[in-house]
Amino acid sequence: MIMTPTIVQIPVASSDVYAFRIKGEISAEDLQAMANTMNAAFDANSSVSMLLIFDQYDGVEAGAGLDLQTLRSQFRSVLKVDKYAVVGAPGFASTLINVMDILIPTDARTFKPAEEDEAWEFIGTRPLGNL
Repeated sequence: MIMTPTIVQIPVASSDVYAFRIKGEISAEDLQAMANTMNAAFDANSSVSMLLIFDQYDGVEAGAGLDLQTLRSQFRSVLKVDKYAVVGAPGFASTLINVMDILIPTDARTFKPAEEDEAWEFIGTRPLGNL
């Protein structure tokens, strides 16, 4: 279970869904923690679904995504993520996700913050508790 100052994993009712709430600026340590969680999930499951919820997002620390485990999880996600939902994605990321949905086998969708319930419905589970 990830719990950094910036990324908090949201407990869910399904064992093949991984949900995260992101607040603030993402550091290299944050991405490494998420990569370790997702690489373990990719090892344990033939496919998973993911939900990212951006709250007060302040960008990514320069060079944060260059760690080997982070890059490995990003490449693996192309074949291992079935559904990918992003709530409140920054403008550039929202456009990229919608374009990538056409090019990769992942069913990727973006949602506005007010559409968070629809994002949960899309990935097929609900949060456990109030995170």
